[in-house]
Amino acid sequence: MIVLDMALILMKRRIDPIRMDYNLDEPFYASSKAEILRLLNFSGLLSTLLTIRELNDEIIELLAPYSEIKDLSEKARKAYQDLATLKTWTDKIQSYHAINKEVIPIKDKVQKAENSLRKASRKLARAERELERTEIGLTKCQNDFDVAMQTKQAYQADYDALLKRRNDANTLISGLTGEKIRWNEQNKAFEQSIEKLIGNSILVTAFLSYCGPYNQDFRQRMLNEWQKQIQQRAIPFSDNFDIIEQLNDEATIGEWNLQGLPNDDLSIQNGIIATSNYRYPLLIDPQLQGRSWMKNMERDNDILITTLNSKIFRQQLEDSISLGRPLLIEDVDEELDPMLDNILEKNYFKIGLTYRVKVGDREVDVNHTFRLYITTKLANPNYSPEVCARLSVIDFTVTQRGLEDQLLSLVIANERVELERERVTLARETTKNKRMLKELEENLLIKLTSIEGSVLDDPSLVEVLNANKRIATEVKEKVSIAEDTKLKISAAREEYRPVAVRGSILYFLMSEIAVRIFISTQIHGMSCHGVDHLGYWYKLVNHMYQISLQQFLGLFHDSMIKSNKIAATQKRIQNINDYLTYRTWFYTTRGLYEDDRLMFTLLMALRIDLRRGKIRYDEFQVLVKGGASLDLNTCPPKPFRWLNDSSWLNLLELSRLKEFHDVIDRLQKNERIFKDWFDKQLPSSDLSTLPETYENLNTFHRFLFIRCISPDRTILEARHYIQNSLGIKYLEIPVLSLELLWEESNSKTSLLGLLSSGADPTSNIQTLAKKKNIDLFIVSMGQGQEVLARRYLQQTVQSGGWLLLQNAHLGLDYLEEFHENLISMDTFDPSFRVWLTTETHSEFAIQILQSSIKFTNEPPQGVRAGLKRTYGLITQDKLEYIETIYWRPLLYATSFLHSILQERRKFGPLGWNIPYEFNQTDWEASVQYIQNHLDDMNPKLNISWKAVQYMISEIQYGGRITDDRDRRLMITYAQKWFNDLLFSSDFKFYDGYSIPKVKRIEEYIDCIDRFPFIDSPHIFGLDSNADITYSTNRAKSMLEKILHIQPKEANSNISGGETRDKTVHNLANDMLIKLPKNFIQYEVREKLRSMGILNPMIIFLRQEIHRIDRVIRTVRNSLNDLQLAIDGIIILNDTLREILDSVYDGRVPIDWTKYSWESSTLGFWFSELLDRYTQYNNWLNYGRPKCFWMTGFFNPNGFLTAMRQEVTRMHQGWSLDTVTIDNIVLRSYKDDIREAPTEGVYVYGLYLEGAGWDRKNTRLHESQNKVVYVQMPVIHIFAINPSVANQKAGLMITNKKARLNQISFREKRHDQSSIAPHIYMCPVYKKPIRTDLHFVAMLKLASNNISEHWILRGVALLCDIK
Repeated sequence: MIVLDMALILMKRRIDPIRMDYNLDEPFYASSKAEILRLLNFSGLLSTLLTIRELNDEIIELLAPYSEIKDLSEKARKAYQDLATLKTWTDKIQSYHAINKEVIPIKDKVQKAENSLRKASRKLARAERELERTEIGLTKCQNDFDVAMQTKQAYQADYDALLKRRNDANTLISGLTGEKIRWNEQNKAFEQSIEKLIGNSILVTAFLSYCGPYNQDFRQRMLNEWQKQIQQRAIPFSDNFDIIEQLNDEATIGEWNLQGLPNDDLSIQNGIIATSNYRYPLLIDPQLQGRSWMKNMERDNDILITTLNSKIFRQQLEDSISLGRPLLIEDVDEELDPMLDNILEKNYFKIGLTYRVKVGDREVDVNHTFRLYITTKLANPNYSPEVCARLSVIDFTVTQRGLEDQLLSLVIANERVELERERVTLARETTKNKRMLKELEENLLIKLTSIEGSVLDDPSLVEVLNANKRIATEVKEKVSIAEDTKLKISAAREEYRPVAVRGSILYFLMSEIAVRIFISTQIHGMSCHGVDHLGYWYKLVNHMYQISLQQFLGLFHDSMIKSNKIAATQKRIQNINDYLTYRTWFYTTRGLYEDDRLMFTLLMALRIDLRRGKIRYDEFQVLVKGGASLDLNTCPPKPFRWLNDSSWLNLLELSRLKEFHDVIDRLQKNERIFKDWFDKQLPSSDLSTLPETYENLNTFHRFLFIRCISPDRTILEARHYIQNSLGIKYLEIPVLSLELLWEESNSKTSLLGLLSSGADPTSNIQTLAKKKNIDLFIVSMGQGQEVLARRYLQQTVQSGGWLLLQNAHLGLDYLEEFHENLISMDTFDPSFRVWLTTETHSEFAIQILQSSIKFTNEPPQGVRAGLKRTYGLITQDKLEYIETIYWRPLLYATSFLHSILQERRKFGPLGWNIPYEFNQTDWEASVQYIQNHLDDMNPKLNISWKAVQYMISEIQYGGRITDDRDRRLMITYAQKWFNDLLFSSDFKFYDGYSIPKVKRIEEYIDCIDRFPFIDSPHIFGLDSNADITYSTNRAKSMLEKILHIQPKEANSNISGGETRDKTVHNLANDMLIKLPKNFIQYEVREKLRSMGILNPMIIFLRQEIHRIDRVIRTVRNSLNDLQLAIDGIIILNDTLREILDSVYDGRVPIDWTKYSWESSTLGFWFSELLDRYTQYNNWLNYGRPKCFWMTGFFNPNGFLTAMRQEVTRMHQGWSLDTVTIDNIVLRSYKDDIREAPTEGVYVYGLYLEGAGWDRKNTRLHESQNKVVYVQMPVIHIFAINPSVANQKAGLMITNKKARLNQISFREKRHDQSSIAPHIYMCPVYKKPIRTDLHFVAMLKLASNNISEHWILRGVALLCDIK
């Protein structure tokens, strides 16, 4: 109501007289309620209020008490919102009145000021009009002045321009005068290059198209040949044609070098082919150098790196093509993804302005900046012609010179940090400066050629010329200084080159022992990985020995860090080389099998001495090849019977060296001295001194001489040579320490154990894990085990621990996935490690082999070590298992037999025809049977020896035996040692090898420790010459491996003589001259028909002639094609390449052995070919021989079968099924035979191995020292029918003279049987490889010793020993 009273006042309405209302919260004037009601009913209330504009002081005074009421507005709001609004409006009206009282006087003043302003403005307008008239006059005067000044400036500008043109002309003349001579010369050279452009273009395009896959030498040969062809066609080309100069410049090459490309010519050529070819490059990059360079080169272009096995490969490929990013596909195999076909062939199609390509089933836009690079780690891949046509295949394999330069940089970076830093900085500055010089010259030429009109019209030209001249002068000074500094740095760097040279030698040696080689199965006792039907082992020295360049660089760096540091530079270099050599040797040999350790060490010593100049290459060739290429028939006859054919050929080859030019004369003059030395047995202290005539030879020449004359001593002399060249520590067997291996490894480096028979490192790994308190998770790989391996891998990576994948070769498909997962993981638990064990497998993942630390854990060799290993598994409880006197001797005899059976394998076919893998399980089964037998035995009865012998020889061990002669040997061992004599007090296996009479396991081991380290062959039942056979074959295997792993291109003209191709061409021509003509088939048929074509022996002859004719034809065609290929007339395919390598190495080509026979050397094989042809030709043309050379038959079994058929037909009522072979050994040799036998055949050419032959008494006896093979006299082989009692008919010889030389075979057989108490059934083999494939027959040989004695000796007859 109070608010409404205020409205009444504002509207100047009547209000009630003032009186106080005490009913309010606070006493105040009483409201005029009647007037308020009328006001509320007034419809124009709001409009009236809004029209109020002015108030007087009286109204304001009346409203003052109302405005002072506290919280009136709040109370009005609570009562009614409109009242609050009304109250606010009254307050504002009052404020407006108060302000307006102050503003009205101001308004009055403003009005007065405005009136004054209007008067002043009128005066200003009059003044401005006067000013305008004045300015018009001034402007006219100024225009006249400006016209006069412009005329002056135009004249001045013309003057200045003429002056500047004169100065610019002088500057250009003086600036370009220095370039005149050079540009004139370049102009002439350019004109000449235009003339020679066609020839150069042909050479360049041919080089880019064809030279990528080849090495430096072959590329140069191709270029030389192309230049000859172009020259013959009168096409001009540059005289000193250089492919690098034609396709690149120094600045670009310098940038490549800084990006990691080696600085040798081959690498630079590879870089040119990779960047200049129309086709995308495929890099053969086993050392990853090309890949590293490409990554650095394309780093600024955001290169994308992937593999064909990547799950997102297709997406990455499409993104790279569409976005124009470089794409690098790593680690491809010999097959590429078909998805790449359209990209490789650039099958692009255009839609609008955009090129597209089909990737799989999708079309992708092609960005013109897209580049594709492909790399493979395979060292020698075999890509299909389609792949080679689509891609530019480039051999990026590191070269020895390139690696030397890299290693030299590493040495300098470690030894002379400031020098290497200065060299790198200098290289960068030089490259930058040369690039700047080139850019300056190009800019100047562009300016000069792009000017229209006079050169003086372009003001920027002189500026460019002056800037170029100034900068060029500075740059040339810098380049000159840089070249001088570079020479000084190079001289300082060269001081450390011996370290780089040694490192390069060692790396290539480590790489070469994993190459593929072909080794003849003639080598006895050789451990091989695979054999084909040709009789040749396809063998890697070992594929598992792969090593990466990164691994070697780690060893190289460690050698510089850990070798003894000393101020003297030469001594420091020596320290690094010594440490590096031993560290590399130790690292490598602990991952090699025992058979390869000596080979690797010897080759290391030879390579180092070759580089030092201590050995010439022709000497090295004689060492590894000997006389393998010589033809025995064309060589001088050997002067001494005690010298075998191989040694004689070796000495003839040795005599070609200047140091041994008179070796044959010296031998003949001092035969007795040399024979006495030759006959000395190993080991002998006298062997260390050669006969006086050669006592002053140096260590290598002594080694070379002994290798040629006495191959069985090669291994011993190799050790002496290694000791002299490298030191005694290189002959010690590296001690395997799994803890040291673990310390060397990291989370991404696997530890790979190469398994061998009888050795498994699992228990040692478990022991080490327990010692280090680390969890070990073991997965035995095989079908379905990948799931468990993945789970354990993830668990160990995250939580730590070791993962052991046993028999990883059984999970090859998973290994690639495993390696990719391991490499792709970024975070590892520090304790995480991966161990793998595997057998040798040619398909094992090369990525794992090249990134892992390898080790072998072969058991010690020898009977002593074998027995000790066996008794290490026997507990005292097992030793006391049965309280009987039989148990411990039987246990010891079984253990001794187990060791004998295993160690006998080292003698090759002389020991076992087939090297069986006898293992601990066989021993445990035999021991278990003996335990059961003793448990079940009646104490009153004796041991059933027949049962024990049968179970051991036929079941437990015999179950592995597949060869009948080996089974006979096993039965002989069992019968000899498992009988009642075993428990006698004087029983012994051999002198010094008796059964210990002790009870404790420690006492047994003590007794075993007293055995000699080197086993005598007599322990095995063999004669002393068995060691000679073992040593000879081991040396032969070692040298043959060394020969076959030599880089073939390194053999070319390395000694200054004929090139490798020329040597082979001459050898082929020599063989073609000696090769007999082929048989004329129709003439052969006529002659055979006249001899009785249905006669069994004639049928056999026809088959043999057919086979020898095919061999001759094959050899002739191969040699003719080989000569044509060497001459470049036809393509040198893989077959011809293998023949070329074989002929040069002196071994029989694989293609020839398909249709012929095996032989240790090409010389022996070719001699045998001629001898075989002679026998067949004489038989065909001059009738049946009196005596047959059985070695010269392809099928000697068929020969004996034909003889049986012939004899059977001579006797009425005989059946071929009942006829068997019998024989008599005569005292006569081939030349003593005058007539053929009436029945059967005379054969000669057989050799006795394992025993000697008493010609006088016609029986076996012990071998003579150093006589491994004994040539047998003529043997009369005939057929008998055991079912017929009387066989005298037809056996009498009527010729009296013949009676003196040939008694009837029945009488001779009667004489022999009456004198000789025993007959040994001797097996006959075609070759020293005693397998069923080479088995011929069993012949009877008389003997004073029991048959079992010769069975243990391994006595056999061999048709061929070469």
